[in-house]
Amino acid sequence: MHTISSFQLLAGQKGHRSDSWLVTGQMNDWCCFVVDGSHEEMVDGQVIKWRCPKQTLPPNSDTGFQKKLLYLESIGIDSFSLIENHPMLITTSLTDIKSTVEYITSMDFTATEFRRMVGMCPEILTTNVSDIIPVFNFLHSEVHVCCSDIKRVINRRPRLLVCSVSKRLRPTLYFLQSIGIEEVNKHTDLLSCSVEEKFMPRVDYFENIGFSRRDATIMFRRFPQLFCYSIKNNLEPKYSYFVVEMGRDLKELIEFPQYFSFSLENRIKPRHKKCVEMGVCFPLPALLKTKEVKFQSRLEVFVNSSTPLKTSPLWCAGCDLYEV
Repeated sequence: MHTISSFQLLAGQKGHRSDSWLVTGQMNDWCCFVVDGSHEEMVDGQVIKWRCPKQTLPPNSDTGFQKKLLYLESIGIDSFSLIENHPMLITTSLTDIKSTVEYITSMDFTATEFRRMVGMCPEILTTNVSDIIPVFNFLHSEVHVCCSDIKRVINRRPRLLVCSVSKRLRPTLYFLQSIGIEEVNKHTDLLSCSVEEKFMPRVDYFENIGFSRRDATIMFRRFPQLFCYSIKNNLEPKYSYFVVEMGRDLKELIEFPQYFSFSLENRIKPRHKKCVEMGVCFPLPALLKTKEVKFQSRLEVFVNSSTPLKTSPLWCAGCDLYEV
């Protein structure tokens, strides 16, 4: 068996002949093979069978797939890398792809922005314009995103364009509004998330570790990005450190759920240890939000003065502790 590049085969190089050929692909394995007649081959541990009549690829073969590849290359998109990540592109017509590209770029997205969007969400190229238009309308009329902000919203979360308004975007909007998040237009990246698969497991997690549903809801309302954090890699280790090492009250997390947005190794642990060494206890915002220089300066001030006990009503008062 002789193997050549997929672009050479599919583009039909001038003078190239093949007795029979097969393009076979999986999510992480795209190969092109030139074979003789009916054959059976073992490829990456899998038996692939085919039967093709002998045929000749004419010089400068003008196949639909070739046109598709050339078009994608012409707009600066690495077609084969894209196909590897999104095989559905193979069956999508060039006409539909062009319509999608032309519509999105007509919305004032630059070529560079569009390439970045496709890189983040290849499904955009296989989504019909008739499905994309309702997304723009939904963001403007129901989420109340200003026309001038539409580009920013899409650039930040291109996946919005491939979500169904009725099955994903609108149900998620209603859920966020139901827990008291009024300005969803400031958290549009959440709209592409599944309530059942993404949001509820995190709400359940906080209930399981001791928060009431009401308190958990308050936390997500105060800090909606909490929905985006991994339970295993973020919430669990930071909660464990908060309870076991810091020994602090859960009420502080209700008041300041942004605690989970700070790096455990680079911010939370170092600053907590420094405060323990100095015999100082700051409220969470003062402990984590302040810049390093100001934190060190504030630490020195408290070390050299009489610091109120944590149980004192003066502990959180004065000294602009909540100021960044």
